[in-house]
Amino acid sequence: MNNQVYPDDAWARAGRVRLLILDVDGVLTDGRLYFGPKEELCKVFHVRDGHGVKMLQQAGIEVAFVSGRRSDAAFRRAKELGVHRYHEGVRDKAAVLEELCRALSLTPDQVGAVGDELVDLPLFHRVGLAVAVADAPPEVQAAAHWVTTLPGGRGAVREVTDLILKAAGRWEELVRPWSEI
Repeated sequence: MNNQVYPDDAWARAGRVRLLILDVDGVLTDGRLYFGPKEELCKVFHVRDGHGVKMLQQAGIEVAFVSGRRSDAAFRRAKELGVHRYHEGVRDKAAVLEELCRALSLTPDQVGAVGDELVDLPLFHRVGLAVAVADAPPEVQAAAHWVTTLPGGRGAVREVTDLILKAAGRWEELVRPWSEI
């Protein structure tokens, strides 16, 4: 039952998601680039987003990180979260969608994608659930089925994972262990 303030269309689409594709810069991070004293690129990830990813995995929903940039920090975050489907330096995200659908025997309508930039639009037009983060440009938000209330890197991914789990009817069983403490 849709007991939140989600559009009915987004709720229905979220309930069918079996794979969530996440952009990295601007979605899992706030999009800013930090360079350390030795010129290394540093990124900040939100712990709540990571917990949401783990909850999806617990529910049997696959997660993939797909980024246009190459980043040791993003690779380390994927490894830490047990995200085995990590694609970096990607120019054509729609091609990665096709590859993932083949590998997982899914159709694009069973895939959700979270993005923040114009480069994500080809993916948005192909997936079952397209979500823009709150600070995405207007063109990206307009192409989305739903827009988060939080910006990228600040819990937006957690909003999406919660929507998917609730729409799929998996939320209660996953939060029960904490509510019984």
